[in-house]
Amino acid sequence: MPRQVRVARAAAKQLDAVPKKDYLRIYDDIRRLAQDPRPDGCVKLEDDLYRIRCGAYRVIYCVLDQEGVVLVVKVARRSEKTYRDLP
Repeated sequence: MPRQVRVARAAAKQLDAVPKKDYLRIYDDIRRLAQDPRPDGCVKLEDDLYRIRCGAYRVIYCVLDQEGVVLVVKVARRSEKTYRDLP
């Protein structure tokens, strides 16, 4: 069952700052989360919090199964700070 994908305001700002060549790849990966919110290679960070790799970037998102929603909360270039201050 397809889910609705939402992007938090902070994540949308982070996504806007990504270079165009990377943006298109990340955007496609985020869209695919509607069909498969837990694709091969995703990593479970906490209860409902997951992470996928998109080249040098990481997309951190929450899967809300009961509501049928995937909420993207962070888009960041991989670094030690990527996983700090997660919602």
